[in-house]
Amino acid sequence: MKYRVLADTGVFVSELCLGAMTFGGRGQMWEVIGGMGQDAVDEMVARALDAGINFIDTADVYAAGESETMVGKAIRGRRSEVVLATKVRGRMGEGPNQVGLSRLHIIEAAEASLRRLGTDWIDIYQIHRSDPLTCIDETLRALDDLVRQGKVRYIGCSNLMAWQLMQALGISRREGLERFKCTQSYYSLVGRELEREMIPLLEDQGVGLLVWSPLAGGLLSGKFGPGREPGGEARRASFDFPPADLERADAIVEMMREIASGHGASVAQVALAWVLANPAVTSVIIGARRMSQLEDNLGAVELELSEAELAELDEASRLPLEYPAWMDVLPSDRRPGEVRRFDRLGRGLEDGA
Repeated sequence: MKYRVLADTGVFVSELCLGAMTFGGRGQMWEVIGGMGQDAVDEMVARALDAGINFIDTADVYAAGESETMVGKAIRGRRSEVVLATKVRGRMGEGPNQVGLSRLHIIEAAEASLRRLGTDWIDIYQIHRSDPLTCIDETLRALDDLVRQGKVRYIGCSNLMAWQLMQALGISRREGLERFKCTQSYYSLVGRELEREMIPLLEDQGVGLLVWSPLAGGLLSGKFGPGREPGGEARRASFDFPPADLERADAIVEMMREIASGHGASVAQVALAWVLANPAVTSVIIGARRMSQLEDNLGAVELELSEAELAELDEASRLPLEYPAWMDVLPSDRRPGEVRRFDRLGRGLEDGA
């Protein structure tokens, strides 16, 4: 296993993070996504830790709290080996205040997560998405209080727009509050929107990137593609998420098959290796329902794609430039005959770079 530092914390997390969204099955949606029982969870967590994974991510809404409870039991006796992350924002009851990012809900939700996880502290406490009804100042002050009380070590966010993250970072800097150290965001070969605004922001502000759904809900696992009909057990067969251009994805997957064959690797490993090749990425969250899926994902950290292979995949999956990015390709500030080249994020490269 390889490790990367989380922003400027000095804390090292494994390149692969074990996601716990498949743990538990309370609620109709979670039966489809996961449905794993405690014995299977215990086995998977133990295997992940033994393989060098030191990072586990869950959320209070996963299986209505069941996932957190299972994670807590699975890491009992090994808590010190784990950088433990969970999230707050989603509805946790029928009451009007059992949802959102108010101080009231955050404090109550944090205490409930601590009880379910069976721990005295949460290493990374993340807001699951924005809350338009709550002032971000209130949210940040509540999170700051949890850090000062020693119940949370670091805070993070998830699924924010770039302007929302920058707003939060600016408020934290101005008010002397704990700042978000990472964002958990969707990023994959068929979902590269993060490159438009968020990744440049993360690199500029020194914020870590935790990637969720690097296989696009199984679309890049190798089970899908022309001439392949996945069985009903495949999650995306019954839960079509995250959204993707399926026709474009088919062409990308076929290219991945060729690359995988040349390395003696799986299509899923190629998808994970491509994400890990981006230096902005801190860790990639993998979710598995079976041990064979976990074992396959573990092999991704040893797969290094060549520059030619990365360029081939980049070209096939590249996003079209949008305004104002396409302004940068105009020739108004270049000498006659000068050709400008761009990196995978559409940023200009100097000649010879």
